[in-house]
Amino acid sequence: MVVYRIGTAGWSMPPSPETPSPAQGTHLDRYAERFNAVEINSSFYKPHRPTTYERWAASVGPDFRFSVKVPKAITHEQRLVATDVLLDVFLSDATALGDKLGCLLVQLPPSLAYDLGTAAAFFDDVRARYGGAIALEPRHASWFSADVAEQLRAYRIARVAADPAPVPAAAEPEGWPDVVYIRLHGSPDMYYSSYDEPYLDRLAARLRDAAARAHEVWCIFDNTGRGAAMPNALGLLERLSPIAPRPSR
Repeated sequence: MVVYRIGTAGWSMPPSPETPSPAQGTHLDRYAERFNAVEINSSFYKPHRPTTYERWAASVGPDFRFSVKVPKAITHEQRLVATDVLLDVFLSDATALGDKLGCLLVQLPPSLAYDLGTAAAFFDDVRARYGGAIALEPRHASWFSADVAEQLRAYRIARVAADPAPVPAAAEPEGWPDVVYIRLHGSPDMYYSSYDEPYLDRLAARLRDAAARAHEVWCIFDNTGRGAAMPNALGLLERLSPIAPRPSR
């Protein structure tokens, strides 16, 4: 049975009429009462200690999963080259989440063009260390070809479907079909715009369609700039109910 993973980029959830939540507990405690997944974006900018990941894992229910963004030192500074030591450090920390680690998110800079050798070496290094779900969000047009999609399938890596899409093909998921991963950054005002009701209706139908083929469907709202992500995610959950699982604490 397919699992829907609906959530936001980060878990700050201040009480509000749009996102009613329990008054007690940490932001993560309150967030996990409503959602079964979250994306950790802070790992992109700075490392977190294993004890921090362990504390987060202990704060959520057994069905909850974290997606952890791979550090920019790997994707943007090293540009996927000679990253073995950096991967060792990052994964030794992030895997402290235990079975709550649901996915690694690899977001590439828009300037990073596809290179077969570089991609293969990086994917080999990651797969030698980590066997779980991986979602790749490339943003250079050269990554959106049939050959690249075939390579991603061979490494069991899902290509993110993004909005707004840097190229038309980026709007659709590709690569490893068992995982569908959608990232919604806000459109037309990236990181700020809210998605309207008709869009959420179409999105719910899209996720149901994806569920006919995938084992796990992620949808992460990254339009956090003006607080739109949380209401949008809750609106999507309502549309998917009762098939979308509720967190168990």
